[in-house]
Amino acid sequence: MNSSMGVARYDESPDALHGGAKVCIPDQQGFAESQSALARSAWLLSAAAVGGLAGWALSMQFSAARALPLMLALLAVVGGLLSTWSPCGYSSLSLLRPAGRYSLASVLRWTPTFIAHALGYALGALILGSALGLAGGVAFGAIPLEYAAAGLAVLSIAYGVHQFGFLKMPYPQRRAQVPHDARFRFRSSVIGLLYGYALGMNYLTYVQTPMLYIVTGAALMSGSVGSAIAIIALFNLGRCLPVAINFLPVSDQGVQAWLARWQERAVEVDGFVLIALGSAALALLAA
Repeated sequence: MNSSMGVARYDESPDALHGGAKVCIPDQQGFAESQSALARSAWLLSAAAVGGLAGWALSMQFSAARALPLMLALLAVVGGLLSTWSPCGYSSLSLLRPAGRYSLASVLRWTPTFIAHALGYALGALILGSALGLAGGVAFGAIPLEYAAAGLAVLSIAYGVHQFGFLKMPYPQRRAQVPHDARFRFRSSVIGLLYGYALGMNYLTYVQTPMLYIVTGAALMSGSVGSAIAIIALFNLGRCLPVAINFLPVSDQGVQAWLARWQERAVEVDGFVLIALGSAALALLAA
């Protein structure tokens, strides 16, 4: 993995845009590379084995009705976290930062921006979750838990194989980002709200992880507005939390470089979790 920093420089940062001193940020020149087909195959099989054993072990202690919602909640939060590696994830971490030199005062001034950002995610979960719950109630009614879980588990495994590069699955998304000029037209807290809402709707911008499709399917098949909102809210919680890193004295350059170094590994973790949880769900249902 080559994570060296190059010599190219970008002379503008969010701090500069909000009145801080101009800084020079070296561009990331080297990125993580995909593993070999053999290594990816080993991880794929390991995920299936780990998931199958975990599902069997869970079946000894819990009923499917109790374990499956917990597994879905885990997948939703992890999927939200992995969405950080999307273009808008990079952008929000870079843009939604305390202005100027790091200090307690700068963090306190920035806190309303983070709160507004979280409220935007909550609004997105409310709107998207309500729409999915209503649509699912009309289209599917009350699908038995076992059938819905089995279908989503198979879909999860298929998308996990897709993430490892061995299968081509549909990947619907809107290839767009939150408008960059918003940062010039609105105050920081408004920008935080707009970013939170746009990303919290999940389908208005790039889709980084197919876990979103599994979460969407679960919200639809729940046939319940309340359940659908809760499912999307968990995904959005995972999307929102990484921005809290900016409460700490970390540099924009350091955060962006770390994300770039782990870009490919994030895709592989995505695939591993999808296959493991899908296999666990099938083993749990079969037990």
